[in-house]
Amino acid sequence: MAGRDFDGKVVVVTGASTGLGRAIAIETAERGAGVVVINYATSEAEAHETARLIDAQGARAIVVQGDVAKDEDCGRIAAAAAPLGRIDALFNNAGVTKFANNHADLDAVSGEDFLRLYAVNVVGAYQMVRAARALLEAGAAAGAVVNTASIAGVMGIGSSVPYAASKGALITMTLSLARALAPKIRVNAICPGFIDTPWFGRAMPADRLERMRQGVAAAVPLKAASTPEDIAGAAVFLASPAARHITGECMMVDAGLHLHYAT
Repeated sequence: MAGRDFDGKVVVVTGASTGLGRAIAIETAERGAGVVVINYATSEAEAHETARLIDAQGARAIVVQGDVAKDEDCGRIAAAAAPLGRIDALFNNAGVTKFANNHADLDAVSGEDFLRLYAVNVVGAYQMVRAARALLEAGAAAGAVVNTASIAGVMGIGSSVPYAASKGALITMTLSLARALAPKIRVNAICPGFIDTPWFGRAMPADRLERMRQGVAAAVPLKAASTPEDIAGAAVFLASPAARHITGECMMVDAGLHLHYAT
């Protein structure tokens, strides 16, 4: 923990109702954020629980429903911070997938699957940056954008081909925007591996999920199945003053999983 390095900051987290988004939102509040805008698409009750946890840290939570695939919703999410006059950190964490683990089964996904994943995972992040740009540029220090990419986008692995492709596109977009928006906005990404979130729990039975956890912990060099809290620190670091000279970076945060693919 880095003390109160987010003291008084205005933070926006998309996809913040559960999992990594919730962990990021709570950590910024623990580190002193004044206002945390929590976005959710469908999980209203969970989003309000995130807000309660943020309020408990002394920050003010603002809950905004919206699908980042819709440009008008992105504008509404960013506008929630407008009365504060700035956004210090935007975490583009909202994401979706289609579970089709056998990448050789080309009939397991459709063109519509690709379009939906790209609409949220790539276009949504772009639209959020565009909607928040003026507020990100309004602070005394450079505004920070942190995109949640994935090891899937680096290694071509993961829940499905369109998911990996979308995260690869998000990584490329991170580099493009870091170059284009400097020096007023820094843009970075994290690339998690397995994260033990409700996402997997909705996709498979509990016994299969437990076997997955054990398998991941046995396989990765650090011998751990990462929790959202394990990953959130890296994302928050990239938005913090300690990372003020970092932009265009894609940080692997995967307990060493990528080392299995290194040559």
